[in-house]
Amino acid sequence: MSTQNQLFKPDGKNSIHDGIEHSPSGGKALIDPTDTVLLLLDHQTGLFQNVKDIAVADLRRNTTALAKLAALIDLPLIITASIPEGPNGPLMPEIQQVAPHAVYVPRKGEVNAWDNALFVKTVRETGKKTLIIAGVWTNVCVMFPALDAKAEGYNVYVVIDASGDPSELASRTTLARFTQAGVIPTSTNAVTCELHRTWNRPDAAQLAELYCMASPSYQAVMESFNKAQEVEDAKQTNNGPKTTRSTTPALAAQSR
Repeated sequence: MSTQNQLFKPDGKNSIHDGIEHSPSGGKALIDPTDTVLLLLDHQTGLFQNVKDIAVADLRRNTTALAKLAALIDLPLIITASIPEGPNGPLMPEIQQVAPHAVYVPRKGEVNAWDNALFVKTVRETGKKTLIIAGVWTNVCVMFPALDAKAEGYNVYVVIDASGDPSELASRTTLARFTQAGVIPTSTNAVTCELHRTWNRPDAAQLAELYCMASPSYQAVMESFNKAQEVEDAKQTNNGPKTTRSTTPALAAQSR
């Protein structure tokens, strides 16, 4: 059983079970990790070449971070591609490299993944009612299934910085349509935080690595913290203990 499965229970309360007393209202408005499936749609090399609203390197890194998160916390992950043998190109390989549990659903030419019966069947069979979706392009490959899933009664989140559009205008109009339909825009960092919820867990260091992927500057924060503790440890070793720390040096991650 994964750490995540021990921390959260499918009781609809979305509360943390880590042996610490938490507010009973905490988590009520957040994504419930026990009711969630991740959908990564059409992250294909041909489509990447026309992404203009985000740097492709950032898009790929954020998408990989989401896939790694799914693997770390045993989150169901479904992937698909639009005509991968054509100009849209193959899926980025990083997804299946970091998340070998991902289920690939082939399509038969449908632009909208929700038009594919096998894809929808695969989603339904997870038993989850919350969908986290990212893909390329946002205004087509993400928006079409997001709107259809929302209309079918799913709670739908779209990870904007793990998705990409041909222009800033396309991205802005897509965001407007999402909000009008009740689809919730979010970010890689926010999704990671919502499913993470507490540093009081044994996989804290692995989660910290994901934050460094979504926010590379956070790596510098961790490095500075670690170095400062190393210097203080050296001082105390040479001169004897002078202070009592309020934090442990075990993980820089737990300072977040």
